[in-house]
Amino acid sequence: MRLLLRFGAPLFAALAVLAALLTPLADHLIARWFQNDVEMRSRLVFSSVRDSLAALASKPSPREIKNLFERISEDERVLAVGWCNANGKLQVGSANWPKGLACPASLASDAPLFQAQEIAHGPVLSGIFPLAGGDGKQLGQLIILNDLSFIDRRSSTARLYLMGFLAVLSIVAAGVTVLMAQLTLRGWIRSVRQALNAPVGGYRPKLASDPQLAPMMGEIRQLLRDLDISRRTATGIRIDWSPETLRNVLDNELPGVEVLVLSNREPYIHNFNDAGQIVMQRPASGLVTALEPIMRACKGTWVAHGSGSADQETCDAQGHVAVPPGDPVYTLRRVWLTEEEQNGYYYGLSNEGLWPLCHITYVRPVFREPDWEQYVAVNRKFADAVVREAQRPDPLVLVQDYHFALAPRMIRERLPNATIITFWHIPWPNSEVFGICPWREAIINGLLGSSVIGFHTQLHCNNFIETADRFIECHIDREEATVSVGGHSSLVRPYPISIDWPPAAMVGQAPTQDCRKAVLARFDMPSDTLLAVGVERFDFTKGIPDRFRAVEILLERHPEWIGRFVLLQVAAPSRSKLPVYQEIQRETQGIASEINRKFGRGNYKPILLVAQHHEPEQVYELFRAANLCIVSSLHDGMNLVAKEFVAARDDEEGVLILSTFAGASRELMEALIVNPFDARVTADAIDHALRMPVEQQAERMHLMREMVSENNVYYWAGRMLLDASRIRKRERIESNIAKAGGAAV
Repeated sequence: MRLLLRFGAPLFAALAVLAALLTPLADHLIARWFQNDVEMRSRLVFSSVRDSLAALASKPSPREIKNLFERISEDERVLAVGWCNANGKLQVGSANWPKGLACPASLASDAPLFQAQEIAHGPVLSGIFPLAGGDGKQLGQLIILNDLSFIDRRSSTARLYLMGFLAVLSIVAAGVTVLMAQLTLRGWIRSVRQALNAPVGGYRPKLASDPQLAPMMGEIRQLLRDLDISRRTATGIRIDWSPETLRNVLDNELPGVEVLVLSNREPYIHNFNDAGQIVMQRPASGLVTALEPIMRACKGTWVAHGSGSADQETCDAQGHVAVPPGDPVYTLRRVWLTEEEQNGYYYGLSNEGLWPLCHITYVRPVFREPDWEQYVAVNRKFADAVVREAQRPDPLVLVQDYHFALAPRMIRERLPNATIITFWHIPWPNSEVFGICPWREAIINGLLGSSVIGFHTQLHCNNFIETADRFIECHIDREEATVSVGGHSSLVRPYPISIDWPPAAMVGQAPTQDCRKAVLARFDMPSDTLLAVGVERFDFTKGIPDRFRAVEILLERHPEWIGRFVLLQVAAPSRSKLPVYQEIQRETQGIASEINRKFGRGNYKPILLVAQHHEPEQVYELFRAANLCIVSSLHDGMNLVAKEFVAARDDEEGVLILSTFAGASRELMEALIVNPFDARVTADAIDHALRMPVEQQAERMHLMREMVSENNVYYWAGRMLLDASRIRKRERIESNIAKAGGAAV
């Protein structure tokens, strides 16, 4: 209807003006046409009666002439007929001859004369024909009065027909115009959408074949290239990424955006201590380490599971608490779970199913139907919380990790205009391994509700795309790294996670020598001890037992290190309700005791296992005190411990031993890269690290610190936000085009 009004109304108005201009001309033409017809008919009448009338007028025979005139007057267009003599006096007239109508003056020539005049009867056309006898004598004039009133009637009828014709013409023309405009507009919108959307299967529409559309498409392509500058700039130009840089990205690229984070683990936990007092704790989590600085920079709301024993006492009725304590800049929204939900969703499907499925450490994943049901229900509960917290229809939602694989699709259903970035913090296995999961299709489809899906490495991205290609119906563009389902495309990209730079835990740290003295004294070790540290949770993916076996081989093959080398292993208990985690803790403690009995001398123990949580400041103190750090994960998405060790060594000393199966090995290539499954190789790497000259340590550490400082957590977040900005701008263009098309129709 809008399109009809837009195109039809002007056309109707133009035709109306045209009709107003043409009607007088048409009336004149019609009147002239009919008058010519009347004149022709008068000539025919005169020609047919001229001889008869001349004969009757010569006698003269008034009665016969009158009868002749009456027969002529039977023509509906002939009003009256009269004969005027040469003196201009009416001799004979038909019965309808107007009273008082005088004869015209004598003609100056023998040519007939036609005169239009108005009489009491109405408009008439007088046909004046000179009448002569057989001898050439002038007998007067034959006057034929033709009624012209029919011309007005015919003109009115013709005018109605003309207006009707123009009306029909305008309707047909408007209909054709609207139809062509609609078809053209739809074709244009379809072409623009093809240009905006990532091409499927390598196909690219040949839009330039339309010479009228090609210039516009060139402008749109240029606009899209301009939108892509931010991403290219972020990856191609090194800048100092900081909280301020991140805020500038938000202000410039995502002005006024509402940021929501969804994760299972909360950044601040409140618990009751043994004395019944409330104490605040920061969890040992790489996810929290990475995201907490982002929320400080971006503000917004963090939705997470309230797992602390005092969490409910420290927040309002809606589960809100302002954090960080002492300097609140964002809101933590806690969601409460029952024990049944926690057991099924967290301990069950997430950590007995998905965690071992994605970490190839040869621990059999366990899948139970009740766990899946709780996983679906809890994902729905958290998605509902995110939707309730959203103050705008188009928030930016950062969904974190494997606990919420279904949440992106659930949020998308309620907030279709949201920009959803899902980051998968653990590895994504190949399609054959992931195919073990009974609910693989639902998990993949849930993740594809995201606008952006991020992994640590390109390999994990490739594995995800291959898995989607194998198990669900979708369109994949490998060049653009997009997976499309139901008209919605998800960008799949590697975003190697990192830490804040400089780390907040470095504030107030003592010089490395002072840290070393404090740590050695705390654990009653001699001052010449060569200290290695390991910092993990108790988890079968971290390879702690394999690390201990490497220490055993080291001391067997290099007994000179006995009494001088110590591995200080900090391992915070984690997921202790699960049997496999209980077993890994028992195994780790048993191996440590075995090695200590084998190589211990007096107070000397080659392995010190500290099974308790350490705050970040304590961990950084250990890093600064150590000669080397061992990260021997059997399979890890990234492992931020490696980057934290590098960040802690501002003295540019110390050696990092890093598993090749940790994502960090793709970036920290100056570390000593080892296969943690091969304990002898790891033992050799420890020996190499202990003997490495300080100059070589400094050279390696300098390069790794440059990498971590440049590719810090703000760079990680900034790349995702810039991609989100590009997607939001692209979607806004598509939405405006669609609205324009819908408004037109």
